[in-house]
Amino acid sequence: MDVLGDPVRRRLVELVGAGERPAGELAAAVGDEFGISQPAVSRHLRVLREAGLVTSRARGPVRLYTVRPEAVDEVGRWASSVVRAWTPRLDALGTEVARGRRARTPSVGSPADGTDPREEDA
Repeated sequence: MDVLGDPVRRRLVELVGAGERPAGELAAAVGDEFGISQPAVSRHLRVLREAGLVTSRARGPVRLYTVRPEAVDEVGRWASSVVRAWTPRLDALGTEVARGRRARTPSVGSPADGTDPREEDA
């Protein structure tokens, strides 16, 4: 997860997640998007490779990168556990927000100033 904390690395994983890509194509896409050099992209790819999120292979002078599905599945399992832990809390928050909105909205037949029309002046 630490490796995916960087937006450049997340983008690289997204790109190779769509299919095997040459390093030059990745460097051009990410370089344009983030304004970083080819050597900087190569360092990010190395970090991803060392973390086991992507693999690379040589095809002649070209290095091809692909995502490791089992590594992404592991990240997905972790993310699902976080979502499961937060879902009840977020649902409860949504309920409280809705209650607050209802409490602020005057009901039909109530004056806008919030006074009770049943109260009589003394």
